[in-house]
Amino acid sequence: MTARPARTPAPPVVDVVAASLRDELAAARARRGIDGGAVRVLDVGGGSGAWAVPLAEQGCEVTVVDSSANALAVLRSRARDAGVAAAVHALQADVDALATVTDGLHADLVLGHGLLEYVDDPAAAVRSLAAATAPGGLLSLLVAGRYAAVLARVVSGRVGDARRMLSDPAGRWGPADQLLRRLDTAELTALVDAEESLTLERVQGHRVLADLIPEAMADAGTPADVAALEELASTTPPLRDLASRIHVLARRV
Repeated sequence: MTARPARTPAPPVVDVVAASLRDELAAARARRGIDGGAVRVLDVGGGSGAWAVPLAEQGCEVTVVDSSANALAVLRSRARDAGVAAAVHALQADVDALATVTDGLHADLVLGHGLLEYVDDPAAAVRSLAAATAPGGLLSLLVAGRYAAVLARVVSGRVGDARRMLSDPAGRWGPADQLLRRLDTAELTALVDAEESLTLERVQGHRVLADLIPEAMADAGTPADVAALEELASTTPPLRDLASRIHVLARRV
């Protein structure tokens, strides 16, 4: 039997969301100065710590608010394993109780990643997140994109679901859809623009083109090529608007 040639692994992709947060951490540290203490991060809906633990490893003081006790238990375990348990604080609550459970915390960086898809009132959630952001601080919102989900359903042959997602105001395919909504770029930026205390700074797509590159293609380009393409596509409409997740950064004035 002839051995199959080894598959060329897909090149690593720049994570534009993580890169943006790294830049903001550097800016926040500069604002605080040498004796200003650790950068304060509030991660609402942060669950098991996918963002919180790496940020704590970078020297941040991170508070995670989530309604799931199970997710917070995983968070605590991951923080212990990473050696950052003292820098990660877990609070069980919904976003509408944010001001109460955080005792008026104003963070340098506030994350609402994967949150607006599940809350009953996304405008109220953005308002609460903005109120928890310190003046001069940054709010980071990351949501499931409507158009990428539509295209994914078409490619998989679920045309009926795709039509319903495209026509439904909330971008859902039916009553059994686990998400309460999917947003497009215009809808997400409108939520930010409606909050007077926020100034929109950046809109970008997360994993716009990289997932379309076949793993077996040997000529897909160098990792640097793919990273440069992804970074450019992340801010280039309409490609940006077709990303699986839409990322918005807004500054608290």
